[in-house]
Amino acid sequence: MTAHDHEGEDGFDRHEESDAGRVTSPMQSFTSQQVTTGLLALLVGLAVVFGLPLLVL
Repeated sequence: MTAHDHEGEDGFDRHEESDAGRVTSPMQSFTSQQVTTGLLALLVGLAVVFGLPLLVL
């Protein structure tokens, strides 16, 4: 048995044929509603991180 033999493994490391049509999240497109929600969350987060300390001064 050489280092590259894979006989007797449990099969979890192999790629199956059924995975060929799977789409992962980074490959999916974003809707305009998702972009708007993300931008609003960014603005609220920036306001909390930078705005509140400025108000305390």
